[in-house]
Amino acid sequence: MLSVLKAEPLTKAAFKPFGDVIETEGSRHFLINNGSTERFHRLADVDVSAAQGEPIISIFRAQPLPMPFTVKMMERHPLGSQAFIPRGEEPFLVLVAPPGDGVNSDQLRLFLTNGRQGVNYSRGVWHHPVLALKPDQEFIIIDRAGEGNNCDEIYFDSGQQTVVEI
Repeated sequence: MLSVLKAEPLTKAAFKPFGDVIETEGSRHFLINNGSTERFHRLADVDVSAAQGEPIISIFRAQPLPMPFTVKMMERHPLGSQAFIPRGEEPFLVLVAPPGDGVNSDQLRLFLTNGRQGVNYSRGVWHHPVLALKPDQEFIIIDRAGEGNNCDEIYFDSGQQTVVEI
């Protein structure tokens, strides 16, 4: 049976089981640089230390998938967190499921960012690869490099597939 998943707004409270929402709105901040700069402090924690990993910064340039689309797979990073910070102010989708040995389609949650929010997936959280909504949408990625397999993928059989709509 094919189920339909609709996007809900991305909020810190709703996303907490999956990681951090990276945004300035409602975030702790203070002045630095003689009062000329607001520092929004510790918006997310980078977790890359498993198996002597090292933090890296990359840029992804993503293309949108045709909507609606069928979710056929999810991935997770068992050795570290992974952050996606948009370079522009275009919304994107965030599809997640709780950490665990596997994932069922009934565990999926779909969020729509406001274009100024990033996300930091906690270690082991299942998520879909980046879901851009505009062509050539760019993201700064902060994640782990190092030894060990840091990407597990799971594929749904046809009875477990879900359709995503915005």
